[in-house]
Amino acid sequence: MRTLRNKMKIFVVVVIGFALLLLVDKCAADKKSEAKGLQIGVKYKPKECTKRAKNGDTLKIHYTGTLLDGEKFDSSLDRNDPFQFKLGAGQVIKGWDRGLLNMCIGEKRKLTIPSDLGYGAGGMPPKIPGGATLVFETELIDIL
Repeated sequence: MRTLRNKMKIFVVVVIGFALLLLVDKCAADKKSEAKGLQIGVKYKPKECTKRAKNGDTLKIHYTGTLLDGEKFDSSLDRNDPFQFKLGAGQVIKGWDRGLLNMCIGEKRKLTIPSDLGYGAGGMPPKIPGGATLVFETELIDIL
């Protein structure tokens, strides 16, 4: 009887250990799929740039926002209405305030924004889940 109990204890410990390994492996895979810090990709830059976006400027920008899996959650292009905001004033997510600095009129950038520079753990339900990395295709239309 004692041997059976010992075997059961060992079995339970092995099962729990295996479950923990699977959990740790899943967490590691999730972390790898998340972007590491703000990523700024310049897709197009005009030959001449007479004015660059700086903090305090009001920007007029077209954008399309998607999740990492490509699911679109918003686009100013769908509304044919560029979004207007003051750069560096906290009117938009931190990833935008940082990722659009020094942009030229007509320039296009792809911003990959980690959760902590986006909507954080709470997300923006129902379209943006908590902890989501966001991808924005942007085009600076004007600096007002």
